[in-house]
Amino acid sequence: MSTLSPDADADTFSQRIFDASLGAMDVLSIHIGDRMGWYHSLATQGPATAEELAERTSTHPRYAQEWLEHQAVSGFVTVNSADPRTFALAPGATEALTDESSLSYLAPLARQVVAAAVQMPALLEVYRAGGGVGWAKFGADARESQADMNRPWYEQALPGALASVPDVDSLLRTPGAVIADVGCGGAWSTIALARAYPDAQLRGYDIDAATVELAKANVSTHPDVAQRITITESDATGIPEGSCTAAFAFECIHDMPAPVDVLAAVRRALEPGGALFVMDEAVDDEFSAPGSDLERFMYGISLTVCLPDGMSHTPSAGTGTVMRPSTLRGYAQAAGFSVMDILPIEDFGFWRFYRLTV
Repeated sequence: MSTLSPDADADTFSQRIFDASLGAMDVLSIHIGDRMGWYHSLATQGPATAEELAERTSTHPRYAQEWLEHQAVSGFVTVNSADPRTFALAPGATEALTDESSLSYLAPLARQVVAAAVQMPALLEVYRAGGGVGWAKFGADARESQADMNRPWYEQALPGALASVPDVDSLLRTPGAVIADVGCGGAWSTIALARAYPDAQLRGYDIDAATVELAKANVSTHPDVAQRITITESDATGIPEGSCTAAFAFECIHDMPAPVDVLAAVRRALEPGGALFVMDEAVDDEFSAPGSDLERFMYGISLTVCLPDGMSHTPSAGTGTVMRPSTLRGYAQAAGFSVMDILPIEDFGFWRFYRLTV
């Protein structure tokens, strides 16, 4: 769906609303198939009747039948109409919905949308009265969604992206380097950095207790790097001053109620010559309307997740997902960084990389 022109007639707007509703139904059905294990069963165990799929996954056959038929009419699965009717996952859908290592893997995005929808009564209340809805309230769907959707980018694309900028790569290869991962989430970024820079010690920090437990669990499944990674439930003020060669903040600065304070704490934690690398959404430099699909998507996430999360603390900068470069530059300068440049890393998903130095 392309962005609507404000000059469009009522029929065009009605069609857009209907098309968007179809997309919403697809997202809800994707979430069901993901959480029930139906996609993974079709991908790993092959075609199935509704009864077979239900038996494989310990779910109810009548619901499995309705879901399979919806997926078939929507084009996600193919149908063999012989008696009994069997359903198979389309090849492209298999990668997009079940291959956790693929850069095309987007099943977790449905979890994020559903997590926001579940909180709609709370969102409506804060939209009326102010305040916010904290990250913890969005639950496992949101927490796991962000970690799982970003994981393939960290594992497959991040090492090459950093290596493509020689002075960045050189800094991270400093003998005895200590690298902080601020707002580490599920720690897939931390693990990827540890693998890319085998001489470095990694320190992951996050303020959400459940996320810290998820991060620790993920690290424990990677014994090749686990001994060089520590995960701490703390904000950036918990990082000892002058203790880090470099620091990263992956897709989290825009969520923080006090970004200047966080950036200032990271600046103090850096050794002389160190740098903070921020990966955040690659939104346009300036607001314009109508906007691109990326702008529409980021505003949607901001409305339902990121802005309410940031506003759940008082006082709050209220940044939201659509953090433009000028906004980050203002935060960086207020925190004592003198230089912010954009790294020449392109085609990295939805994101842009910044380097902040003193």
